This record gives sequence, structure tokens and C-alpha cells, in this order.
Amino acid sequence: TVGRLNAALEGRYRIESTLGEGGMAVVYLADDLRHERKVALKVLKPELAAVVGAERFLSEIKTTANLQHPHILPLYDSGEADSFLFYVMPHVEGETLRERLDREKQLPVDDAVRIAVAVAGALDYAHRHGIVHRDIKPGNILMQDDQPVVGDFGIALAVGSAGGARLTETGLSVGTPYYMSPEQATGDMQVGPASDIYAVGAVLYELLTGEPPYTGNTAQAVLGRIIQGSPVSATALRRAVPAHVDAALRKALEKLPADRFTGAQDFAKALQDPAFRHGEARAGLAAGNAGPWRWVAAAMAATTLGFGALWMRAADRPESPKPMERFAMPFLPGDELQFFGNAGYALSPDGTMLVYRHVMDGRQVLVVRRWDELAATPIRDTNGATNPAVSRDGLEVAFMQGGDVRALAFAGGPVRTLGTGFAPQWGPDGYVYFVATTGETVRASGAGGAVDTLTARPESGHFNAVGDVLDGGRRLLLVDFVPSSGEGEIFVYDVDSGERTDLVPGLAPRYLPSGHLVFVDVDGTTMMAAPFDPKSAQLLAPAVPMMDGLAAFSLADDGKLFYTLGSSGPVNALQMIWVDRKGEATPVDPNWTFLSAGVDHAWSLSPDGSRLALREGTANGPDIFIKQLDAGPRSRLTDDDADERWPVWRPGTDEVTYVSTRGGGLDVWTRRADATAPAELLVDPQQAIVTIAWSPDGEWLILRTTGLRGEEGGRDILAIRPGVDSVAIPLIAEPGYDEMYPEISPDGRFIAYESTETDRWEVYVRPFPDVTSAKWQVSVNGGRQPRWSPRGDELFFQGPDDEMMRVAVRTDATFQGGTPEKLFDGQGDWVSGDISGNLYAVAPDAQRFLMARSPPAAPAASEGSGPVRAVLVNNFMEELKARVPIP
Repeated sequence: TVGRLNAALEGRYRIESTLGEGGMAVVYLADDLRHERKVALKVLKPELAAVVGAERFLSEIKTTANLQHPHILPLYDSGEADSFLFYVMPHVEGETLRERLDREKQLPVDDAVRIAVAVAGALDYAHRHGIVHRDIKPGNILMQDDQPVVGDFGIALAVGSAGGARLTETGLSVGTPYYMSPEQATGDMQVGPASDIYAVGAVLYELLTGEPPYTGNTAQAVLGRIIQGSPVSATALRRAVPAHVDAALRKALEKLPADRFTGAQDFAKALQDPAFRHGEARAGLAAGNAGPWRWVAAAMAATTLGFGALWMRAADRPESPKPMERFAMPFLPGDELQFFGNAGYALSPDGTMLVYRHVMDGRQVLVVRRWDELAATPIRDTNGATNPAVSRDGLEVAFMQGGDVRALAFAGGPVRTLGTGFAPQWGPDGYVYFVATTGETVRASGAGGAVDTLTARPESGHFNAVGDVLDGGRRLLLVDFVPSSGEGEIFVYDVDSGERTDLVPGLAPRYLPSGHLVFVDVDGTTMMAAPFDPKSAQLLAPAVPMMDGLAAFSLADDGKLFYTLGSSGPVNALQMIWVDRKGEATPVDPNWTFLSAGVDHAWSLSPDGSRLALREGTANGPDIFIKQLDAGPRSRLTDDDADERWPVWRPGTDEVTYVSTRGGGLDVWTRRADATAPAELLVDPQQAIVTIAWSPDGEWLILRTTGLRGEEGGRDILAIRPGVDSVAIPLIAEPGYDEMYPEISPDGRFIAYESTETDRWEVYVRPFPDVTSAKWQVSVNGGRQPRWSPRGDELFFQGPDDEMMRVAVRTDATFQGGTPEKLFDGQGDWVSGDISGNLYAVAPDAQRFLMARSPPAAPAASEGSGPVRAVLVNNFMEELKARVPIP
């Protein structure tokens, strides 16, 4: 797409990078070649452009081009190029109000009111010129020198006007659910200034309280509450909000347009008038029963009364058991469940929907299938995501992506990075619990913030996975898991005292309100259940098998069960693959898989590409093996109880250098690849070492130190000349930032690495060994794990969504790097990035990459008369009560 755009816009604009993506357009940072300035070039999404049409869109957008106001971002240009519809605005060097909200959660009252007054002034100016914004939201308000500037002014109007009825028919909507006025929520295309007043009122309410006026677990639920919900009060949630501000908000958020302010400037004046009052702070539902919405209210009231009468008649009768219902799950063509393992799907706690991994258009994303809908809906910004977990209120989903645990709301808003780790679970206390890369259990607020470590670091080769959260987060149901063997011990952990109570060997524990502990046996294929008392942390009877042949399962609080049959082998099995430049994968050896040793994956190709040094899980912990490529034999290089990691081939020798704990710390060892001589301690640094790299001449060894959980700035790059230097010297160690994954260029003159100095991972290059003489940034939108091509004419790295990127480079006189280009997207079953794990190795011809993935699933097991891969069970607790009675 970027290539086509640059070709179509040649001579006018040149795209540098992608800034973001909204509901209507993709935003690029571009050079305005004619005026020599940076601009934000926004391209309508293809499906939207097809509905709107170029001629009508360009005609309608002209009405916004002459707006001149200090709080309105001007429109520079618009046009059509190679079927792309685009418009151009200034590039603001600042953050959006959405980004500030995500960071601060609530703004100071005076600051929030100041911003709202300024935005209302911009709206008033536009309304007087006959233009309604229609999509006011925090993401469209940019902060420039601490002053709000409204962007995309009139763009929604141009889209809505040009698209007309066809926009509605396609299901595309203009506006963001949380900030839509009731008239927008009912699909009224002819909205006026009062709709913008409602939207800025909703934004101010969120600035003050930390959440929009009306929320819900789906866009439909949000819109329903906007139409029918009770009046809201900011003061009720935050006492510091003055009465006149609360009154102005309540008037701006009235259901009927006629009951709101007659103009945006009146709203601004009310916000600044301490004497302003409107109605009663605790207004009843009558406001929602007037006008065109009274029929909705009447219908809901009648339904409520009907259910009330039925409840009164049934109150004296004992509740009859609900029948258990079992369904082989059909999915619409194109929506089929494709990943059957334990990281592939999750039910929402209320059982109303399933979030699962799915491949769409060659990209592995998360989708949500609500049981009251036939089709699944893709979840934005989840390319390469795994381990979905739905929040207790059903509004958000957490997942693992690129080595980080992240979260986003189904209804909108940005993706939030909660911390580095995997296997998230959402607790009833609003925290997301997950496994740190060092193995302990940690948690972070779903809204973001500090990461709290809850358990001590487990012994080497183990990690503590969260099965369930008990007692409001005061106790946890955990698994002490050993990846090398696939074994686990389920235990209850008291967060306050640190006391551990072992329960039973097993995996994936879940506690149900029926009083049962449900889990999988250590073989990973049989569901077990036992009566369980969470207060005493004791099983009340031996566990009973419930069903065999499981691949994985997910349970909701209401007893809904979703499970998959068949197995892909051990849950920690991996397969090495060759991936060409188009993203086509071929197994290295179709008959060979290996056991993962946790998230710190590591492998290295010999210089001639004939052998592979690989970290594998064993019964005694992680060890290093040598594999002859492709289908040759595999031999052991290390065999001890230590934790061996990050093997690399030592230049000019037939040795493999690696990091090991055999000396008590994380030190550097080396050994002949044929294991005919003992291992030799090469470097015993003062710091703990995680990853290593050799200079091509074998003179320098580059070290990367460990960091502290939840802290930034402890991961640095050091250098030492083994046999020459006695102490490793800091090479790249910027205070407050992390630097990782160093690699020296083939000519030995430059070092590539990744750093957090721009608050996200980016790839940089410096001269070597004089790293202070220059620095070049290579990636422009996030980058991880740089690797040089063997000829030194390319630099590869992985983008923020695990896509493989390349940059043409020259290193003859000095370093010169081109524009990053994408080779192929990442895939959900390929091993993704981690803080200290490998992602790929480059083949000697630079035409292939050596990567790892979960092996393809084995044929499904069968149940009944035919093969069944996915099953939904309603009222599973009835079967539990019958087969596993509570003593």
C-alpha cells in the first residue's frame, strides 16, 4: 500500500511512516515536497472509499477547507490518487487527548474544563459556518503546546453526506459509540450542532471521571444505554467536580437535542459560570421517556413488568434443574476455528461470546463470535495476538502480542501495553494477572500502570501460570509449570502471606461457583473435576475424569463450556521452519519437533548453514543441542542441571558459545560443537548476562545484561575481548532506557541493536567499536531484533506486529539505510518476540529465515457418530453436580 501511495503521490508527498489507524482512515507521516514540511496524510479505508465515491467526497470536503480557528486543525489538501481518497492536515508534534487520558486516567478539573471550553469555542465557530463535526472524541483532539486542536473537522460530515444511505446499508457508521448523541445512535443522518454539543459533553465527562457517560460490552449495548440510560452525574463519581460544571454536563447530555444548549458557546459559558444550574442532580428516568424514545422505554418497561409478574408467580416454587445441552459448533465459512490449543480461545465470563485466534487475509488476528450473532467480528490491532482473556464486565480483552501483555476495549480506544509476559487472566478486581518472563506471577491494572510482582521467582525451568483468581484477588489458583516436561502442580497462593498450598498435579485449573475445581490432567488430554473448598484450599474428594481427548477448554461463570478435541502433541512442542521472503513456510524436518524451554527461545545457524545450535527443554532443564540440517541427526552439547541459553557459533572455530547458570550466575561458556572436549568458562562478568554476540573476527564478545521486573533502564550492552580484557566495559548503556539484541555487521564496522529511547522499541545502528561517534535510527514505527544479512547489504528486523522488515543498507564509507519495507506478516503459530528470546536466524543466502512454530494439529478426535473439533455445552454445572457431588 505504501509503495502504491508513494508512486501515486510522486512529486507531491512522500510517506515516511504509519502514524496510526482510525475508524475511517489510515494516517501516515509524510513530507510535503512542495512546501518542505511534515504533514499528516490520511487515506480513507478502501471499503469506505468504495461506498462514498471520489467525486462526492471531494466535493463535500471542500466545505471544510476554509475553516480558520486557533483550535481547529486546518485542511491543507485533498484528492484522489490511484483509487485512494486522501486528505492532508498539519502534523502536530504532540499527543492526542486520548493518549493523555490513557496515561493520567482523570484530568485536573480546571484543566479538563479549559480544554472543553476551547473545543466548544471551535465547535461554535464551525456551527456558525454551517459545519457539524459529527465525530468529536478524545482521539480527534490533539494537544499542541498544551492547547487543544480539533482534527478531522468536517471529515465525518463529508463521508456521511457523500455516502448517504449507502453508508448505512453497508453497516459502516460515522462516529464513535461512546460519544454518539442519541440521535446518531438511532441512525439519524441529519444531525445538527446539538449532536456535537452532546459529544464534547461526553468527552468532558470522561476527562473528569475516567470513563464515558455510558459503557457496555458491545457497541450495541453502548448505543442502547445512550438512548435509554439514566442521566449521569460527574459530581456523584468525583466530588471535586463543581455543581455548575455537573449541571452544564447534564444539560449537554440530555436525550433530546432541544433540551441541550442552543449553541456550543452557551455550553462554554455555563462551564465558566458558578451560578449555572440545570434540573436536579438526581434526575429520574423521565427525561429518557420523552420524544421519539418513549416507545423504546415503554417496551422495556412492559418487558420488565412481564418478567416481574412471572417471577412473583414462580417465587414459591423450587428452581428446576436446567438441562445440559451439547452442540457441535458450526462456524460460518471463513469464520472457522483454526487454533485448538490452550492459547487459541476464551469464553467471556458471562458466557455470551467467544474470542478466538483466526487467520484472515493472511494475518492471524483475534475475532469475537457473540452467540446471538452468526458471524465473527475481527478485533482491531490484534495481529499476531495469542492467549485472549475477556474482562469480567465483558468490555475488554487482554492478550499476548510481541512478547507483551496488552489490552483494548471492544468498543474503541487505544491498545494498552500492560507489561512484558504471557498467559494473561483477567481477575474480578480489574487487574490482569500474567506470567513474567522470569517465571513469577505478576499483575497490572487493566487500565495500565505499574506491574506488581506477587510470587517469588520459581526455580530454574519453572513458571507460575494463573488458572483463576479467588477471593477478590487475595488468593490465586496457580500452576507450577515445567515447560521442559509439560508437568504442572496446581496450588493455591495467598498473596498477603505468601503461603502455598499444593492441591493436585494438573494444568489449567478453574474454580466454578458450583463448588468444583475443573482442570486437565498432567497428560493434557483429560478434563478432571473435584469438589473444592476455596476457603480452606482443600479438595473435598478425589478428582473424577469428565471427558477425554481434549485439546483445550474454556469455562464461563454460568457453566457454559467450550472445548476442542484432538491434540497437537505436547503443549510446549515446537517445529523449526524455513520461511522465504514471501512468508511461505516449509518444515526443516517434517519428522522432528523439539520441546520448548519456556519463552527464552534461542537458536543459531552455523556460518555455512549446515548445522543448528538450539536451546531445548529436557527433564533436567534447558540444554543446548546440535542439529544437522535439514533432516540430519541431532546431538547433545550440554547435559547438566544448569539452565543453558542463547547459543551462538564462535567465529573461526567449531565451537558454540552460550550462557549458563552452571557456575551459580549467568556466565558465558564455550564448547566444541561435537562435544569432544569439556566446556570452558569464557567470561565470568560481574553482571548477569542474558544474550551474547560475537564480532565477525572473533575478537569482541558483546553482552546484554538482565534488567529488573517492571523497571526500565537495566538492560545494557557491554563488550569484552576474551583473553585480553579482565572486565566488560559498557558499550551502549543510556540511563533510563533499555538496549538489547546487539549484532555486529559482517565487516565489523557497525553494531545494530534495539532501544526504548523513544518509549517504544526501535532499531538503531552505531559505528563499532567507537559507538559514540554517530547513531542512525533504522526503524520508523517500532522494531525488534535486528539481524544483518551475511553480505552486509541488508538489515532485517521485526515490526510491532511481528511482520518481517528489511532495509537496504550501505556500509562502505559510512552507514546509509533506506526506507523499511515489509517482506511478510507474522503468523499466530510462529514464535513471537520476548524480552530475552530469539525470533529468527538469517540463512547464508539471505533468502530464507529460520523460525519456529507450533506444529500443525493432529487429526481431530471424534465424539458420537462423526468427527467433532469444537463443542459448546450449556449448563455444564448440572453434569458436574450429578457426577461430582459436593460432600
